[in-house]
Amino acid sequence: MDLALQRLRPGGVVAGTAVTLSIPSQDSTLLHHVIGMLRPGDFLVVERQGDHRHACWGGGVTRAARNAGLAGAVIDGPCTDPGEIASIGFPLWCRGVSAITTRMNDVGGRFNMPVSCGGVAVSPGDLVLADESGVLVLPRDEASAVAQRALALAADIERGEQRLDAGELLGKVYGASALVVARR
Repeated sequence: MDLALQRLRPGGVVAGTAVTLSIPSQDSTLLHHVIGMLRPGDFLVVERQGDHRHACWGGGVTRAARNAGLAGAVIDGPCTDPGEIASIGFPLWCRGVSAITTRMNDVGGRFNMPVSCGGVAVSPGDLVLADESGVLVLPRDEASAVAQRALALAADIERGEQRLDAGELLGKVYGASALVVARR
């Protein structure tokens, strides 16, 4: 997702199953309703329909999300109450902080339909992986193959780090020096 979506506080890797929500700028009625329907391990993905001004997520929503057992949430907009959210320890990615909040206007929205969040299409049931570097969404049918490639890459990185710790040069460990020499 867009690099502007950052984790509110430091933490490790979070993974969950995407549950999607799209809500209009000044309304959070559907968000408050949906939080009560979510299951442990769900990762809520909230499309804000282009609104980067109104915060739909604050301390109360965070407590409800934590109590529901959500793995995490990403909001394509700001949050409010960052200190309270941090003290609760809930993993939240957003576009920053705003003092301007939404209200219970009940003007609509969509639940568990495809959305766009951070410039990425997200469907209900997709796999969401998120950490301090950002948010990644994988379609369910691609997740296993990508996970296998990621595990192999992680093993390669670990071997490379061991070689670096043993004193080998970075260019040799990762092949950059061989590429430069071959170009001459």
